[in-house]
Amino acid sequence: MTSQALVKIDNSAKNDELIQLVSFMLADEEYGVEVLKVREIIRMPTITKMPNVPQHVEGIINLRGKVIPIISMRRRFGLMENENNNHTRIIIMDVVGSLTGFIVDSVSEVIRIHSSEIQPPPSMVLSGGIGQEFITGVFNHAERLLIIMDIDRMFSEDERESFSEM
Repeated sequence: MTSQALVKIDNSAKNDELIQLVSFMLADEEYGVEVLKVREIIRMPTITKMPNVPQHVEGIINLRGKVIPIISMRRRFGLMENENNNHTRIIIMDVVGSLTGFIVDSVSEVIRIHSSEIQPPPSMVLSGGIGQEFITGVFNHAERLLIIMDIDRMFSEDERESFSEM
């Protein structure tokens, strides 16, 4: 299986580019996505529920006249549900050309790292479950591991098409 990582893992010094990641928390774990994928971060609005959608789709919102599907990251990752609080945010991201919102527990910061600091995820993690190929690397951040994701690879083509039909 060949796949193109959004965040290139390259340990050669000549290609040691600076990468910016938006970090967010989800069930006491820290994740990061490339800052260029993030369009905006908003507080929790009222979400309109949609019938007959996958369980991880929370519903839709109207953001300045544009209807955007909202995904519960906790449900998508099979984590226990959590009550939304004043730290809960929706990260609006560009997923293969269409805007999608992702509910996260909180948004932490923008982190600047060198590509040489990113370690590949252990192979057993990638083979351990369906849809784990969106994990592109791991970074040791302040004595914690930050899981780097390629949001474009989180959903199958069929799932992305179903979002655009909402």
